[in-house]
Amino acid sequence: MDREQILATLRERILAFATSRVSRDPAEDLTQDVLTVLHDKYPTVRELTELVPLAFQVLRYKMLDAHRKALRRGEYDQESIEKLPLADTGDDPVTQLDQKQRVDRLLAAIAQLGERCRELFRWKLEGKSFPEIQKLMNQTSINTIYTWDLRCRKQLLAFMGGSWE
Repeated sequence: MDREQILATLRERILAFATSRVSRDPAEDLTQDVLTVLHDKYPTVRELTELVPLAFQVLRYKMLDAHRKALRRGEYDQESIEKLPLADTGDDPVTQLDQKQRVDRLLAAIAQLGERCRELFRWKLEGKSFPEIQKLMNQTSINTIYTWDLRCRKQLLAFMGGSWE
């Protein structure tokens, strides 16, 4: 019997033993690893009586190594993803209440502003630039728009109680 036939027979025995200890896919991987080690590191060993114990010793080491690696990675005590609760993407109730109160204060303060300031803020919130707002308000100087914006923001801050929070 030549070495290739011996290794083919030995492969079946190694795979059967490994499959009795772990599932099929990892057993295939372990068997392939053992055969690679035998081929690379022990090319001079040709007798079946020497190859079998050597192969099973290498297999035990490979299995222990896989076990240690799985422990290190925490693969044995992982929880099923179906059992984990879904993360709540919403804010907590305190944050929601705080945000609602700020929005209410802002809306009340905006209601106290004059028409020009409300229009200016509306256009800014729509994403219009200052030159676009200048045209919409029929003003010849953009500095007028900057001045109105500054005054409107100061008024809004005063109506908010002097603080944005």
